[in-house]
Amino acid sequence: MDIKVLGGSTENEVTNRNKLIEKLKSTPIPDNELVHNLGLYLNRQTLCRILFFHEIYKKIINVHGVVMEFGVRWGQNLSLFSSFRGIYEPYNYLRQIIGFDTFSGFPNVNQLDGKNLSKGDYGVSDNYEEYLNEILLYHQNESPISHKKKYDLIKGDANKTVPKYLADHPETIIALAYFDFDIYEPTKNVLNAILPHLTKGSVLGFDELCMKEFPGETLAFKEVLGLSKYSIKRLPYNPTTSYIIID
Repeated sequence: MDIKVLGGSTENEVTNRNKLIEKLKSTPIPDNELVHNLGLYLNRQTLCRILFFHEIYKKIINVHGVVMEFGVRWGQNLSLFSSFRGIYEPYNYLRQIIGFDTFSGFPNVNQLDGKNLSKGDYGVSDNYEEYLNEILLYHQNESPISHKKKYDLIKGDANKTVPKYLADHPETIIALAYFDFDIYEPTKNVLNAILPHLTKGSVLGFDELCMKEFPGETLAFKEVLGLSKYSIKRLPYNPTTSYIIID
């Protein structure tokens, strides 16, 4: 697959990770035990991200509302949120987990996003949302009240799909929103769209604030929320991810 993403790893790091990938692809662990031993193949960076999402999810357990992710891509975060719900609040069927993505990469890129990004970057394989839907259905079936659908995938340009979703679901309260668009325009527009649906205690997470490779996300944050109004928090084991709490 010819999918363009930015990378900052050294040649040695890439070589080392490729060796781990080959070990995973040729694992001697039998199929019926593989899922239970995936921690064997988690590198430090991936585990740090999982710990981050675990921490921000815990902050909303007593906050009413749904979880939204803006920029789903392969969907790992949605799967994590589904598992956290199953662990901490298995009977909270109102905790819908909703993901928005084009599933075809950036629909466009603004000049404020710098010179390293292009339309179509960060895509996924064809019809990937169908595969992801099956994975999310599996996680739903692992928890109580599995007959109630508790997730949704919204395909398309979030500049249009998010306002439409909120108009169609005026009852929506957002407890957690995670922004991984990377780019300026959808980040700004969606921030503006969700503001009326936030409550005290809502958590907004961001994947690329203060990153020179993705300046658009920070610019959108500054224009909509302002840097002086909220304390932008991070956790010690992940340099890129951050969050704010509405208070």
